Amino acid sequence: MSAALLTLPSLPNSLDGVPRLTAGTASSLSKNKARVVSHSVKIVSTVRDLRQATADWRRSGKTIALVPTMGALHPGHVSLVRQAKDRADKVVVSIFVNPTQFAPHEDLARYPRDEAGDVAKLAEAEADLVWAPGVDEMYPAGFSTGVKAGSASADLEGAFRPHHFDGVATVCAKLFNQVTPDVAIFGEKDFQQLAVLRQLVDDLNMPLTLIAAPTVREADGLALSSRNAYLSEKERAIAPALYATITEAAERIAAGTPFSVVTTDATARLVEAGFTKVDYIGVRDAATLSAATVPGKPLRILAAAWLGKTRLIDNVAAGSQP
Repeated sequence: MSAALLTLPSLPNSLDGVPRLTAGTASSLSKNKARVVSHSVKIVSTVRDLRQATADWRRSGKTIALVPTMGALHPGHVSLVRQAKDRADKVVVSIFVNPTQFAPHEDLARYPRDEAGDVAKLAEAEADLVWAPGVDEMYPAGFSTGVKAGSASADLEGAFRPHHFDGVATVCAKLFNQVTPDVAIFGEKDFQQLAVLRQLVDDLNMPLTLIAAPTVREADGLALSSRNAYLSEKERAIAPALYATITEAAERIAAGTPFSVVTTDATARLVEAGFTKVDYIGVRDAATLSAATVPGKPLRILAAAWLGKTRLIDNVAAGSQP
């Protein structure tokens, strides 16, 4: 992985007119049987204010955890906040819909946003600070330096979204530099992203630890995702077949079925279930995401498929686990 010039798309300050969070403080009241608990979460939108807050914590000997998000928070995000609270004294949650990880034809403009709801959830979860920069704060005029993602980005998502992980790596490098956390918490649902960011931290000797949190799912197995809001009622009924299919694929690999047979059959099953298109179902080494050929080590099955205009991703463990 190396620093490189990055050609950025047009970066709208207001994200197509969607209002941004404003600096201040939000509070939540939650009833817990006989007592009422009030928690305030501070909202900052400039690097200067962010660094002042974290510097104050550092002077008091506090450790810091970061939970990066693009907003539209759901219980999976809240679970990351709760895990962060177990790992550090103070929790920063970033809310930033990062334009550099979207291609021109992708869903930047319509990506779900619920600023007020997000802050209420974070106050309820007792986060300490919401880092909510505007595009102009994250990518000021003249910004041209980016990070080129490493080998973990080479295929799967990288093949279908060729500039996506460069944008992810760049914004996360900036977030890590801005917040200077001791730990950062990411969900395993975006497993390839997690591998890319581990390379980023290792290659650039960043002084933080990445923590992987298990995917949070609905009762029917569908992985929680902000993009699930796009699904029609009919599509939502079909969507759990993605998890069911890759879970069955993992079982077949454990039983000794050749990988190529497993992935071909799984692709056919998704189409039969009603998915519009399958971008990939891949079996990879869980540590490196390199192509895997034998089952005798930790593996990951990763998949991406479309329901109408909505693209869903998921993954499960396979092979021998440590």
